Amino acid sequence: MKETFQKTVLPNGLRILTESISQFRSATIGIWVDVGSADEDEANRGTSHFLEHLMFKGTPNRTAREISETMDGIGGNLNAFTEKEQTCFYAKVMDKHVPLAMEMMGDMILHSHFPEEEVEKEKGVILEEIRMYEDAPDELIFDLVAQAAWQNHPLGYPILGTAESVMDSNREKLLHFVKRFYTPNQIIVSVAGRIKHEKIVEMVEKYLSFDTSSNGGKVPIPPAQFSSHRILKRKEIEQVHFCLGMKGFSQKDERRYPLLVLDTILGGNTSSRLFQEIREKRGLAYTVTSFQGAYADSALFGVYGAANPATVQTVIQHLLEILSEIQDKGVTRKELKHAKEHLKGSLSLTLESGSTRMIRLAKSELYYQRFISHKELLDKIQSVTMEDVRDIAKELLRPELGTWAVLGPVTEEIRFG
Repeated sequence: MKETFQKTVLPNGLRILTESISQFRSATIGIWVDVGSADEDEANRGTSHFLEHLMFKGTPNRTAREISETMDGIGGNLNAFTEKEQTCFYAKVMDKHVPLAMEMMGDMILHSHFPEEEVEKEKGVILEEIRMYEDAPDELIFDLVAQAAWQNHPLGYPILGTAESVMDSNREKLLHFVKRFYTPNQIIVSVAGRIKHEKIVEMVEKYLSFDTSSNGGKVPIPPAQFSSHRILKRKEIEQVHFCLGMKGFSQKDERRYPLLVLDTILGGNTSSRLFQEIREKRGLAYTVTSFQGAYADSALFGVYGAANPATVQTVIQHLLEILSEIQDKGVTRKELKHAKEHLKGSLSLTLESGSTRMIRLAKSELYYQRFISHKELLDKIQSVTMEDVRDIAKELLRPELGTWAVLGPVTEEIRFG
C-alpha cells in the first residue's frame, strides 16, 4: 500500500495528520493530548487517567448514555487510553460515519463538564481498577521495576495514581488540569483510513474549534536518571514474578534500532534465546520475555518472567548465563538475519491495521516532528550489523547494574548474581 501522509498545522497550533488508504472501508480517528502521568506533580497523581474516564460522562449536548448509544448505533468503537507521556481518545468507524465521530469526539474534548456526582462516582470505578491492577502481578511487576529504577521521577509513578490521590481529586482540580494541558498547541488529530485530508481539516476546524488564545503546555522536566535497586514485594499468589530493568535507549536515540534487533533475539518471540533455553529446553517457566519501554528522554530495557517459587532461582541463574553469553560473544549471523526478517514481517503486517497506522502517525509527530515511513523503518532495521548488536549488548546487558523487582510468595532470599 502506498503511504500518503499529509500534515496541516492550524493557526492555533493544533496539528492534523492523515494517511489516506483507499483500500480500507473504515477510518480510525485519534485525538492525542500531549500529557500523561509523567507530567503530573505530587498534587495531581493519576489526573490524566481520571480525565480520560470523565471525558465519556456527558456534555451539555449529550449524556454519557447517548455517547455510547450513538457509537453502538453505527457499529463503531470509541475508547481511550492514558500513557506516561500522552493521552489518546480514538474511534474506529466506517468511512461514511467519520463526520459524526469527529463531531462527537470534539464535543467530548471541548465541552465535557464533569458533574460533581460523576466525579465522585468515577472515583469508585478507578479505585476498583487500581485493585484489579494489584491483582494482576504480570502488570504490577512493571510498575514496581519502573518505580525502583526511576526513583522520585514522574516516569516511575503509576499511570492510575494511588487510592489516596484518586480520593483527593475534585472537579476544580480536574478543570484546572484541562485548562492547562487540553490546549490546541498540545493536541494532535491523527486519522488513517478511507478519508481525504482536506475533509478532515474542515471537520477539525468545525468540531474542534478552540479559542486561539488558549495555549498551555508541559513544564520541561529533567530526564529520569536510572538507578540500581532491589525491590521485593511479598504477595500470596501461585508464582514468583520477576523483572530485571536495565538502561535502554530513548525514542530519540538511533541506537534503538539495533536494540530492537537484540530484543528480538533475546526474548522477542518463541525462537528467542530466553524462550528456547528456559521454557522449551528446560520447561522451567511458561512466560519469559524481554521488553522495551522507550520515552522522549529515558528508557528501560529488561527481562520479565514468572516461575514456580521452587524453581525461580534456577530460572534467574539461566537468565544471567544467557545475558552473559550474549554480552561476551554477541549474536550469530543466523540470529541476526532471523530477527531482521521477523521484525520486517511484523511491521509490514501492521500496515493492515488502521489503528496501528493512526498511532504511528501521532507518535512520529510527537517524538520526531516528522513522518517516519514504513520504508525508512525497514531500511533502519536492515542496516543493523552484528557489530551494532554486540556493542549495545556490551553496554546494556549489565544485570549487576540493573534494577530487580520480585513479586510473589518468596520464602528465601533470591540471588541476582
